[in-house]
Amino acid sequence: MTQQDLASLQQDTEFLDRLTEIRRDIHRHPETAFEEVRTGNIVAEFLQNLGMEIHRGLGKTGVVGTLKGKRPGQRVIGLRADMDALFIEEKTGLDYASTVPGKMHACGHDGHTTMLLGAAEKLAKDPDFAGTIHFIFQPAEEGVGGARVMIQDGLFEQFPCDAVYGVHNAPKEPLGFTSTRPGSFMAAGDTWEVRFKGTGGHGAMPHLGTDPTIAAGQFIASIGSLISRKVPSNDAAVVSVGHISGGDYNSPNIIPAEVTIRGTARSYRPEVRDTLEAKIELLAKSCAAGQDVEATVIYTRRYPPLINTPENTEIAVKAASTAFGETMVDPKAPPLGGSEDFSFMLEKVPGAYVMIGNGDGPGSAMVHTPMFNFNDALIPYGIAYWLNVVDLELGEAAAA
Repeated sequence: MTQQDLASLQQDTEFLDRLTEIRRDIHRHPETAFEEVRTGNIVAEFLQNLGMEIHRGLGKTGVVGTLKGKRPGQRVIGLRADMDALFIEEKTGLDYASTVPGKMHACGHDGHTTMLLGAAEKLAKDPDFAGTIHFIFQPAEEGVGGARVMIQDGLFEQFPCDAVYGVHNAPKEPLGFTSTRPGSFMAAGDTWEVRFKGTGGHGAMPHLGTDPTIAAGQFIASIGSLISRKVPSNDAAVVSVGHISGGDYNSPNIIPAEVTIRGTARSYRPEVRDTLEAKIELLAKSCAAGQDVEATVIYTRRYPPLINTPENTEIAVKAASTAFGETMVDPKAPPLGGSEDFSFMLEKVPGAYVMIGNGDGPGSAMVHTPMFNFNDALIPYGIAYWLNVVDLELGEAAAA
């Protein structure tokens, strides 16, 4: 699909109005992780009406639709969209704002789902490609790893793929501006918790007990040195403290017996991730030993780094460049500090992930905020991108 084809698609008001209503209907009825029953029903019914085979239940509420091309071919690709919402109270004031208190589509997954449905319709009406497409609609991307659960439930055993692709909208970026990079594109996102435990005691007689606050303070003051002294200078990593608790607000004269610190660790290479896990524990136990207290460390690996395969990244870049123009694509974008559970899929199957601009006009808001809204003008851009990925993988472009 060329830039001219995209322009024609943008003029197809009947098609886009219908998709926009689907997007806004999903937006009105947000469903959080593993609750996406209504959304899954919309997706399944839409795909079934296109004549596709449907499978439900992977990752509890996941939906997979399969479409075979009318030309013979053995190659199989997966196209993935996420469906879940967030626990945020919407404050947009839109006439299609969330009707569910405390929940909203604050990350654009309603739009991601709609863009892939639109591409599925176009492809089903004219499946002029060689091979098979699995349309993967995934639950629970936000923080609980729905991709991992779908894989554990047998996603790639039941639906083997030679390559898999994902898309996310990019707030504050010009509409359609696409960014990606080969290799590490998004960070591993881990959480850690350290509990320092002593005896506590009277604030006037600290020598009669053991004080976990001193160990906790030393730990917090030293944790930044893990990046500057334990991670190579040409690597990027971030360790942040997000929670500290100990003692009672009403008892400032009591040394607490326990102090808990929690935070996150982000990195882009498995080796750096290993280093952070090992050194956080070593630092905590060293600080504890110096104060005769105990340290218990819990390090939880949540999302691995998202690593794009170079060959598939080239396909993604060409797909976007053909539809949007070369000046609208950054093929070597800086790595992003956020995490994305599509990384679990890329651990199993080669593929690529891109960000496509959601628009940077007045009123645009960041994801994960009460004012965010997916830009419906992005729908045809997402469809054009998906159609070009299919053409490059399975269509005339692949055969050329």
